[in-house]
Amino acid sequence: MNKNLPSDELVIRPASFNDIPYIQDIVNETWPVTYIPVLGRLQVQYMLKRFYNSSALEEQMKNKHYFFLALKDYTPIGFASFSHINGDTFKLQKLYVVPGTQKTGAGKALLQTVEVVAKSMGATKLQLNVNRKNIAKSFYEKNGFTTVVEEDIDIDNGFFMNDYVMEKDL
Repeated sequence: MNKNLPSDELVIRPASFNDIPYIQDIVNETWPVTYIPVLGRLQVQYMLKRFYNSSALEEQMKNKHYFFLALKDYTPIGFASFSHINGDTFKLQKLYVVPGTQKTGAGKALLQTVEVVAKSMGATKLQLNVNRKNIAKSFYEKNGFTTVVEEDIDIDNGFFMNDYVMEKDL
């Protein structure tokens, strides 16, 4: 195999409707490990069905949620999405990297891509929500985010997202 091919490199590229199955694969590999211990199996199943079905993801993309896919050796290993909230504030909606490739720089590369693109669109602040029990909070802190508030979001069926809202100046 030619060692000069980009397959050895991490590639971050915009994601499209055609990438929805890859996004779902990443979520289905990541969420059970990350969230079942925190939220329980029933809430995880509910949230996956509600927020990550094909129609929901298509709707997010149509409503200007910008998605990026991370690939290593041509294999999708992570994704991120962000959207404009108001004024000069944008929100990191999602950032997930499959467990076997976490702590390899893929999450940081996705985050940096979101920051650069959001800034090019006029962002001066980037916000995100992270579950209060999610160890990813330390990742965001290492990347310059600070907690600005706690919020509990009712997502129906008796389920809540108990989050920190974090923010970073760009």
